[in-house]
Amino acid sequence: MTDNAVARAMKTIEGCVDPKSLRKIAANARQKGELAVAHAADLRLYEILPSEAPGTFEHDVWRSIHALEGTLTSEREKTTRLGRTRPKIARVGEVETIKDLIMGAKPSEGFFMLIERQMADFTFEAVALRHPDRFDDAVLDAAAARLRSVGIEVDRP
Repeated sequence: MTDNAVARAMKTIEGCVDPKSLRKIAANARQKGELAVAHAADLRLYEILPSEAPGTFEHDVWRSIHALEGTLTSEREKTTRLGRTRPKIARVGEVETIKDLIMGAKPSEGFFMLIERQMADFTFEAVALRHPDRFDDAVLDAAAARLRSVGIEVDRP
């Protein structure tokens, strides 16, 4: 793609609210080797997929779930769902699920998958730190420590 075509694609992605179109743009970009365009389309897709209102804690949680599922689906070339996380959220809710994952003895597989793919912003640890009113200090401290342990800078002291 020419620089002009890439710029046009990025502009299209920025305003797109149709998941089907974004998936097609990402697939076409991958096929052409335009990984930056594919990544931008994927990120936009993860932003619009949650049914919750943007900016809310719930939107942030589901954006993270869609990001990990979408990345794994793309890499594995078959639909991949978080078979333990989704049912747990249905049982105990988003806050309790995230708290349990953060306070676990070791980081979840999903944490490492997102870190390896340079998507630290989508980890539940990052979600918790963006919504400190939902968690107590022990959870927030554990989230910050876990992110620091893999070289991610956080503002929490």
